[in-house]
Amino acid sequence: MTAEVETKRAKGAGWKEVYDTLRTEILSLTMAPGHLLDETTLSERFGLSRSPVREALIRLSGEELVVTLPNRSTIVAPIEIATFPKYVEALDIAQRMNTRLAAELRTEADLKAIARRQREFEAAVKSGDHLVMSETNKQFHMAIARAGRNPYLASFYERLLDQGRRMLHMHFEFLERTHEGYLLTDEHHLMLASIKARDVDRADSLAHAHTRQFRDNFINFMKENYTTEVSLGHFRETA
Repeated sequence: MTAEVETKRAKGAGWKEVYDTLRTEILSLTMAPGHLLDETTLSERFGLSRSPVREALIRLSGEELVVTLPNRSTIVAPIEIATFPKYVEALDIAQRMNTRLAAELRTEADLKAIARRQREFEAAVKSGDHLVMSETNKQFHMAIARAGRNPYLASFYERLLDQGRRMLHMHFEFLERTHEGYLLTDEHHLMLASIKARDVDRADSLAHAHTRQFRDNFINFMKENYTTEVSLGHFRETA
């Protein structure tokens, strides 16, 4: 490889390679929360200069997957258990509102898109690949959000879904290991049915129960693996 080609790679596609690899490792929990991301070490790992590595870290920071500390070190973003009740409260509101709107406003094309995304999620569940499962789960819910025709609520919802993907991996792991509950597929079918029937109240109730199931299994995972002092916080139990 010539110096010119290497320079082009470092300034062009190089950052994307680093970004994609690190993003996958962070979301799949292969790279643990709090892990130090040293630019020099990463440069050596990928065979690139520090510039594309820095660009990748900036983009990951924009997704709140990494954070820069006061001493300018960069680490994988911690999963903040203390703020989890607030996170799940926001997720609940966004999930319910988008699902309600979808039940009211969906078209036949929307129903086909939601059903297609659900089939993709079911295939991912059979594969056992948690990263693909979390991505297809997100795409299922975003198909619902798009059917709701409110881009502001959909954008807010997408950001919350992205922020929760590492927690969803823990949720999947807990369900697979304990066999307590199920991997969301039954709830997805019920949500799709309520949207198809234009049953707004039923869609709202199912979306709320969906959030509650995720919350409870994540909390149980954390209690089992990390601490006995996890608080559920405040979460309204009725629709």
